[in-house]
Amino acid sequence: MDTFRKLKQFYWPYKKFLFISLFFLLFVTGITVVYPMVLQITIDEVVLGGRYNLIPILAFGFIAIMAVKGISTYFHQYLGELFGIQSVYVLRHALYKKLQKLSFKYYDNAKTGDLMSRLTSDVEGFRFFLSFGFAAVIRITLLILISLVVMFYYSVPLALVTMASMPFLAVVTYRFDKKVHPAFRGIRKSLGRLNTRVQENVSGIHTVKSLSREDFEIGRFSDSNGNYREHYLHTANVWSKFFPLMEFIGNVSVVLLLSFGGYLVIGGELQPGELVAFFSLVWYIVWPLTDFGFVINQFSQAKASGERLLEILEQEEDIKEQPNAEEKLRINGHVTFKDVTLTYVEDDDEALKNISFDAPPGKVLGLIGSTGSGKTSITQLITRFYEPEQGEVLIDGKPVQDYSLKSIRKNIGFVLQEAFLFSTTIKENIRYGNPDASMDEVIDAAKRAQAHDFIMEMPNGYDTMLGERGMGLSGGQKQRIAIARAILINPSILILDDATSAVDMETEFKIQKALKEVMKGRTTFIIAHRISSLKHADEILVLEDGEVVERGVHEDLLKNEGTYQRIYDIQYQDKDVILEHQHG
Repeated sequence: MDTFRKLKQFYWPYKKFLFISLFFLLFVTGITVVYPMVLQITIDEVVLGGRYNLIPILAFGFIAIMAVKGISTYFHQYLGELFGIQSVYVLRHALYKKLQKLSFKYYDNAKTGDLMSRLTSDVEGFRFFLSFGFAAVIRITLLILISLVVMFYYSVPLALVTMASMPFLAVVTYRFDKKVHPAFRGIRKSLGRLNTRVQENVSGIHTVKSLSREDFEIGRFSDSNGNYREHYLHTANVWSKFFPLMEFIGNVSVVLLLSFGGYLVIGGELQPGELVAFFSLVWYIVWPLTDFGFVINQFSQAKASGERLLEILEQEEDIKEQPNAEEKLRINGHVTFKDVTLTYVEDDDEALKNISFDAPPGKVLGLIGSTGSGKTSITQLITRFYEPEQGEVLIDGKPVQDYSLKSIRKNIGFVLQEAFLFSTTIKENIRYGNPDASMDEVIDAAKRAQAHDFIMEMPNGYDTMLGERGMGLSGGQKQRIAIARAILINPSILILDDATSAVDMETEFKIQKALKEVMKGRTTFIIAHRISSLKHADEILVLEDGEVVERGVHEDLLKNEGTYQRIYDIQYQDKDVILEHQHG
C-alpha cells in the first residue's frame, strides 16, 4: 500500500464521496444476503409449513427491499465514480504541472510516447481502482462476514465444515497477487514503449517515407507490438490458472456442504429451507473470494500505474527557484559569464570549459563553431535551462539564481533552430509569449520578421489554423513566425539559435535588415553556422570542444588565420571560384 500512501494527497480530500458511497453499499450488501433468508422462509414456512398468508407479505417486502437496493446501488456507483474522477482530475493536473517544471535534463532522456502513456492509460488505471477497487474490497468483506454470521446462525457445525476449504482459497489468492503484480508492471512498461514507437514514427513520417524505411519501421513496430503481446499472454497465463483452481476449491466447499448438510436434514437437525439458504450463502463467500482475484487484478494494475506516476511526481527538479528569488518585470540584459563549466551527464565530457565573456546591453555577440562545440549550451545557461557545474552566469551583475525563472525568461526572446508552432491560429502562435498583445502589435512583429506578406496570402490571414507543429508551412515560414513571436515579447535579451538556417539568402538578408532595428538596445546572441549571419556582430566567439579558441570582430578574426578563417574559406571558396570564372 506504499504507492497508495504516497498518492494519498490526491484522493483523500475527496474521501467524503467514498464514505457516502460505502454507506449505500451497506444497504446493497445487506439486502443481497436477505435473498437466501427469504428463500428459507418461503420453503420452511410457506411450502412445508402451509402458512400461505405470508405470500403477500413476502412479495411486497421483496419488492420494497429491491427498490431500496436499486436506489442504494445508484448512489453507491455514482459517488464511487465521482470519488475516482475527481481524484485523478487533481492527479493529472499535478502530473502536467510537474512536467512543466522539470528541466531539459529530464526531457533529454524521456520518451514522449511513454509520458503520454503515463498521463492517459496509467492515470486511467489508477482511477478505475479508486472508483471500484476500494468499494469492491469492502463489498467482498461485508458480503463474506454477513454471510458467515447467517450461516453460523443456522448451523454452527455445518458452517465450520463449509469453511474448511477457505484457508486454501486465501493461500491461492495470496500467491496470485505475488505473481500478477510484476506481470502488470511489465505490461505498463511495454505499452509505454509501444506508444513511443508509434509517436516517433508519426512525428518522423516524412523522414521515413523520404528514405523508404517503411518496412524497417513496420519491423520495429512489430517487435514492440510482439513484446506487448508476450507480456499480456504471460499475464493471461497467470490469470487463467487462478480461476479454475478457485472454482475447484469452491466446488469442494459445496460438496462438503451438501454431504454434511444432507446428513443434518435427515437427522432433523437442519430444516430443508435452511440447507437451501446455506447453499446460496456459500456461493456468497466462494464467488466474492473469486472476485477478489479481479480486485487484485485492479489493485496490481493500479499499483503498477501508481508507481509509474510517482516516478514523475517524485522526479527531482534540477532547476530550483530560490525562496527569495527576485520578481523583476524588466531587466537591462547585461550578461556576464565567469569561468563557466557545464557537463550535461555526470562523468561525461564537459560541454563548456571555463567560458568567460561580458555582453552589456545593446551588444551583439556572435557564436560560431562546429556542431557540438557548445554554442547552444551558452544560451541555455542564460535562460537557466541547465545549471553550470562551476563558475557564475550573471544578469545585470546578479547571479541568474537570484531572479525568478519567470523574470528571466519573460525578458528573453528565444528563437530555436527548429521552430515549434502550436496547432492553433497564426495570430495565437505569434502572441503566445504575450497573449495580451493587440492585433496591431502582432502585425508589426510579423512585418519585422518578414512574415506579414506570406501570412496575408494564407486562406484566412492571421486567423489561419495551422496543423500539428506548423504543418503546411515551409521551414522558412515557420522560422519567421517564431521570430515574430520573439519580437512581440519585447525582450531585453534576444537569442537567435541558427534562426535563419531554414530561409534562402534573399529572405535571410531581409530578416537581418529587420532585426538590426529590433536588436538596438538589446543584448543579442546570434548562433550561426553561416558567417554571413554574424559577421556584423560586435564580438564573435569561436568555439571548439566547449572552449573559446578565438574571439574578436569579423575583420580581425580573418587576419588570425585560425579556425574562423578556415570556416570562412570553406563557405566562400566556391563563391570565389564562381566570381573568378565570371570575370575570366
